Parts: sequence; structure tokens; C-alpha cells
Amino acid sequence: MLMDEFDNGVRPLLGYAMLGLAVAAFVLALLAREDAYRAADKQTKTFWLVILGVTVLADFFLGMIFLEVAGLVASIVFFVDVRPALKQVSGGGGRRSGGSSSDGPYGPYNGGR
Repeated sequence: MLMDEFDNGVRPLLGYAMLGLAVAAFVLALLAREDAYRAADKQTKTFWLVILGVTVLADFFLGMIFLEVAGLVASIVFFVDVRPALKQVSGGGGRRSGGSSSDGPYGPYNGGR
């Protein structure tokens, strides 16, 4: 009885969450520049697109739990390791643009005046 409720209630929600994560990772991998992958010393863009594309297909069509878990691991690795490295080499990981060197986290520093 409990397993029926899990299979009918929780598992589809987990599947949708994993599919959403995989689609988001695939789109972000698609939008990153090819040379950023080389500069960040990560696998190639094609590698990540294939891995994440297979993950999206496995989550959407196949429903095989082993492939879903493997794809979840690949999506997490992309978000935790690859994406921050790509942002850093692409110039998106630093300070906000448009500020001066005397800006603090809450606005410009005026020396106590």
C-alpha cells in the first residue's frame, strides 16, 4: 500500500524534478562557449551536450531508474563543478559590472562622511 502511494505520488514528482534539472543543465551547456570548456580544463562542449542530452531523453522517455540516477549525477556534476568554472573563465563569476573600486557590498564607500 505504501509503495503504491510512492509510485503514484512521489516518484512522478521526483521524475519531473530530475527532468527539469537535466533540461536546465542541457540548455546552460548549450549556451556556453566552446572555448570556455577548454579554458576551464573541463571536458568538451560536445561531451557535456551528449551526456546531458541522453539524460533528458532517459528522463523523458525511458523511465529506467538506473539511467535516471546516472543522469542526475551528471546534472549535479555539471551544476556544481563545470558551470562555476565556465562562469569564472567567461568573466561571469566576479564583481558586478559598472561599479567603482570604492564600492562595497551595499553601495559606494564614502569614507564615513
